[in-house]
Amino acid sequence: MHEDWHLIESSMAKQYGIRIRQEKHMPWSEFVSLVSGLMADTPLGQIVAIRAEKDPKAIKSFTVDQRRIYNDWRSKSAKKHLENPEKLDQQMDEISKMLALMFGKGG
Repeated sequence: MHEDWHLIESSMAKQYGIRIRQEKHMPWSEFVSLVSGLMADTPLGQIVAIRAEKDPKAIKSFTVDQRRIYNDWRSKSAKKHLENPEKLDQQMDEISKMLALMFGKGG
């Protein structure tokens, strides 16, 4: 959320006309509701759509900036997994156990 704060601010301003820095007392629950209701045509909505794209044809047609956003997000996600090798090892163990059970080699 910290790295996307500028997108949240501009999206809230665009969609709701709310300038977050000028708000004195917005309850957290209201803030969360407003952010979760941001539409695709806001700056945050557009970035999230790029980051979440799965269609290879759409990805292939990305502009240079869209590709940079997409690749940066994927790199950060991969780096997170590498920063916590214990969690990655645990997930791999769980997958191995599930596969063993699926193919009759588990206990």
